[in-house]
Amino acid sequence: MITCALIASRLVSMTFIPLLGYYLLRPDKKPPKTIEQRRSQGFTGIYAKVAKISIEHRWIVAIGSLTFLALGAVLFANLKTSFFPDDVQYWSYIDVWLPNGVNFQTTNEAAQQVEQIIRRQAEEYGQHHPDKHGKPVEILKNICTFVGGGGPRFWFSLSPQPKQLNYAQVIVELKNKEFTPGFVAQVQPMLSASLPGVRTDFRQLQTNPLDFPVDIRISSQADVGTAASAADIAQLRSVAAQVEAILRSIPSASRVRNDWEQENAQVSLNIDPDRANLAGITNSDVASSATGGINGMPVTTLQEGNRSIPVVARLRMDERAQLSDIRNLYVYSSQSSNKIPLAQVSTIRNTMETSRIVRLDHFRTISVRCFAAAGYLPSDVMKAALPRLLALQKTLPPGYAMQIGGEYAKQKTSFRQLSVVLAVSVALIFLALMFQFNSAVKPLLVFAAAPYGIVGAIAALWIMGTPFGFMAFLGVASLVGVIVAHVIVLFDFIEEMHAKGEPFEEAVIDAGIMRLRPVLITVGATVLALFPLAAHGGPLWQPLCYAQIGGLSVATFVTLLMVPVLYSIFVLDIKVLSWDTNQEPLNTSSDGRLAV
Repeated sequence: MITCALIASRLVSMTFIPLLGYYLLRPDKKPPKTIEQRRSQGFTGIYAKVAKISIEHRWIVAIGSLTFLALGAVLFANLKTSFFPDDVQYWSYIDVWLPNGVNFQTTNEAAQQVEQIIRRQAEEYGQHHPDKHGKPVEILKNICTFVGGGGPRFWFSLSPQPKQLNYAQVIVELKNKEFTPGFVAQVQPMLSASLPGVRTDFRQLQTNPLDFPVDIRISSQADVGTAASAADIAQLRSVAAQVEAILRSIPSASRVRNDWEQENAQVSLNIDPDRANLAGITNSDVASSATGGINGMPVTTLQEGNRSIPVVARLRMDERAQLSDIRNLYVYSSQSSNKIPLAQVSTIRNTMETSRIVRLDHFRTISVRCFAAAGYLPSDVMKAALPRLLALQKTLPPGYAMQIGGEYAKQKTSFRQLSVVLAVSVALIFLALMFQFNSAVKPLLVFAAAPYGIVGAIAALWIMGTPFGFMAFLGVASLVGVIVAHVIVLFDFIEEMHAKGEPFEEAVIDAGIMRLRPVLITVGATVLALFPLAAHGGPLWQPLCYAQIGGLSVATFVTLLMVPVLYSIFVLDIKVLSWDTNQEPLNTSSDGRLAV
């Protein structure tokens, strides 16, 4: 889109704009000011004086500019990072997780409690945010709940959860999307405090899909058999417990958990094959008797109108109320009419086992996840946890690996890809400039102005309290292109003055005077156009706008003052560039000042 817009604007500027100028513009009655008059009169005269002083004290200005760059480095080190902000929309959703093994009814009751909390908090939020007449605002529009699995993909970046009895999803729709961030921040603590044993995550929709902002994955890459599975699972849980302890010790981390959840109590029957054979009992007989007594076995189906009602045979409630009642079951042989107590052919063992095992690339993987506490960013959590996580990674046993996912991994990958694209673009621009100016030094001067604009962008982000993320990086990358374009045009004017035979100082200052109005108009129009987007475009566009506004504002100063200063140093002091004129030779005094 940007490429097509630039090509179209170029065609219009070379064709339609001259046509408009031919019919609309009229020659001034007064003759235009000469370049000598513009050097001494009006705003251009002020610029000429400042530029002359800067060139005369070029080393002081250059060293001062290095201090400015150092300040930018300090600001960038203290700048928070965030890959993508949450999207501000009418919809938000709540993930409701219960322990593994709970039934559908328990999950449904928890989801209903979440709905009640949402309705109460919506009324309270509306009372604290009245309208212009002082009346409470009704902010809640709809609530939709899915129990036993996630809803359909109602948002492009949201991946529905598969069917599972211990999960429910509550979708909330507000009447005004501007209420969503504040409402989510208010309700989340109430959900966490009101539903013990239930994990609730009230989340806004995201521009970039991300399941959890902080995600640490521990994988077992060893080829273990069945006998070693229990030890392997225990080792994974041990490492995950250490990671959880690290995250829980960080004040900026909240709602720490792992995706395997806690171990559940399991009752297993170890059948004695010798005794079972003597009694004529098979493993299938034991399984059928145990399952039928506790859970029930379908016997038939009762047809009532258009409904089919299953009939299940099982023990009375008082006979199966406790797990110990399984010892009193009888096993009926399928091969004879024998029946014997279950305890005579099997041993009942109560253990704690993992009910949920997740695999990643065919390897067992347990993920430790958390959210950032109120007032913090996921980058704050990772900044505090990363040194300890790397130290723990070095102590992992052979065959086990730790991988950092979440926002940290996505931001690292995206920034690396953007950096490669930016480096390739800069290299191509450098080659083009080298052929245009027939010099390998002048393109360096063109790019020397870019760091100053980047510092301006960083300063704007720091002043506005906006974290540095993908959109800010995109704004800085495009900012470099704008700065380079301005400097190229200024260099072209300097080369024209050089070809006319003007002395160095006059050529540099005159080029700045000729470019002063176009640069100010271009930058002013761009900055003013970015203000509405920054004010009303939402958190997604704010970092890009702030980076562009701050960078362009500083780049204007750099283009018109720092470029002549750097050019003077390369010509007069370092003498990497030569300046030959047909007029009197250029002389400098003993203190480095120009004498024309």
